[in-house]
Amino acid sequence: MNLSFFDQFSSPYLMGIPLALLSILFPTMLLPFPNTRWINNRLITLQSWLIHLITKQLMMPLNKKGHKWALILTSLMILLLTINLLGLLPYTFTPTTQLSMNMALAFPLWFATLLTGLRNQPTISLGHLLPEGTPTPLIPALIMIETTSLLIRPLALGVRLTANLTAGHLLIQLISTATATLLPIMPTVSALTTLVLLLLTILEVAVAMIQAYVFVLLLSLYLQENI
Repeated sequence: MNLSFFDQFSSPYLMGIPLALLSILFPTMLLPFPNTRWINNRLITLQSWLIHLITKQLMMPLNKKGHKWALILTSLMILLLTINLLGLLPYTFTPTTQLSMNMALAFPLWFATLLTGLRNQPTISLGHLLPEGTPTPLIPALIMIETTSLLIRPLALGVRLTANLTAGHLLIQLISTATATLLPIMPTVSALTTLVLLLLTILEVAVAMIQAYVFVLLLSLYLQENI
């Protein structure tokens, strides 16, 4: 049976059991856990420095009330970062290319930020639907537009992450297939294509990190609007 380029995005199965959950949980097992020793090894020190840096960047736009979300946002950032980077390895599966998973992460967290704003400051949260100084005839139209913009935020979060990672994986597979096909026919062109593939792989590593950061940063900005 001939395989298509999109078969790499289908969930792998072993004896009829989907392995998507294992591919999500496995990256967390690779992280070293801090212990009670006074002096840690280099890996745990590097991990602690990275977690501190990520937490500082995510909490910077938030006030003190938003710092309660530090554990959730930092954990989500590290999870997405490890899954995206490990998904670039050969013969691996990237769960974040599935829209269902990204929506399952985006919708509950966005809804939690919305409920936080409606509970703590309902007037200010609802006031975002109508900018100050709006002419009276435009009020109904602007409320509908702002409401649609508010409700589409989780969809935009999930689709952005899915589309960027899917496009990158497809480009890598297309160029790698072209490189293998051109090698016996035109070795020079194949060498140039290999160079393009190397540059694209470096770009995809950057995209994997940036998209994980953008996903969590937008959630923190949504949280800032509601606190």
